[in-house]
Amino acid sequence: MPALSRILAPIAFSARCRGAAVQYAEALACHFHSELTLLHVVAPVQSYALPDAMAVAPEMMDEIVAFARTELNRYARDEIKGTSTKQELLEGDPATEIVRYAAEGKFDLIIMPTHGYGPFRRFLLGSVTAKVLHDAPCPVWTGPHMENAPTYESIDFRRVLCAIDLGPHSGVILQWAAEFAQNYGATLSVMHAIPGSTVTVGGVYFDPEWREQVSSDARNRITSLLNEMGITAEIEIAAGDPPETVRTIAEESGANLLVIGRGGARGVIGRLRANAYGILRESPCSVVAI
Repeated sequence: MPALSRILAPIAFSARCRGAAVQYAEALACHFHSELTLLHVVAPVQSYALPDAMAVAPEMMDEIVAFARTELNRYARDEIKGTSTKQELLEGDPATEIVRYAAEGKFDLIIMPTHGYGPFRRFLLGSVTAKVLHDAPCPVWTGPHMENAPTYESIDFRRVLCAIDLGPHSGVILQWAAEFAQNYGATLSVMHAIPGSTVTVGGVYFDPEWREQVSSDARNRITSLLNEMGITAEIEIAAGDPPETVRTIAEESGANLLVIGRGGARGVIGRLRANAYGILRESPCSVVAI
């Protein structure tokens, strides 16, 4: 099964954070018997009422930190019912501190909300979540806000959809999805979205036989990968814009978890590729980015 012995849940004391992240963190911690850590990061506060627009007075910052610590302890006591937790309070840039803490603590999973919701959810991925997705050393679980999220006891996973681009990291992504699905007794589907540019240029479609050949090649490569890894799964091949295509397949299949890759390269643009970003915004269900 996926190594989920240590789960990190950054929280912001909001209803949306509680619904979209902590309920899932609690459910997974109970299922995998994981150590669950709640992390709250107090960001530096500036007061533009002060002459030099510098950080607030130390005593004011002390009050902010003390209040956050009280809230964090209350949150752990009142909101988490199914498992014990560890609480950690840090100061600094939230994304930087989350990534650093996850790396130093060797966490296996970070769970946090997207901070995109309502009519703007599909266009918005919160800046902190986006930075964590770029830089985190472990898989990151995100999902749409759910203020009326189900209780942790009722959260379950019956259909897992794994979207791969057939790149060099596809095997790692598929392995994580397969082990998670097996642990929950869920049905696993593997899909590949053929970019629209592969089958059409300027609105002119290539010969149908060419499109069929591209699809057949992709299916054969996935079949070979599944056989090599000893994994049984349904295969879905579709052409079109990857984020929209993945969303459509996820909706039609009734998937309640989507597993994707972020890309393997680090650097100026980080690991979160354009398609991964779009899939995260469009997904109708929770997403684990490996």
